[in-house]
Amino acid sequence: MKQSYTMPVKLSDELMRKLLYIAEAEGRSPSAHIAFMLRNNIAYFERTKGKIPADALRSLDLSAYEKE
Repeated sequence: MKQSYTMPVKLSDELMRKLLYIAEAEGRSPSAHIAFMLRNNIAYFERTKGKIPADALRSLDLSAYEKE
């Protein structure tokens, strides 16, 4: 099973309501919709700025986001 991480995100009331509205309209949970948006943003970044090097990803410390 892939490791999963939790990251608290602070949202304004308006942004949260819009997220919930769009997620429901597209048949996703809010969490799944956030993951969908992140994947799209990463794909856009890599298309416009180049692929993120695997060694750079491996060097990032994820310990602050691991489940306890």
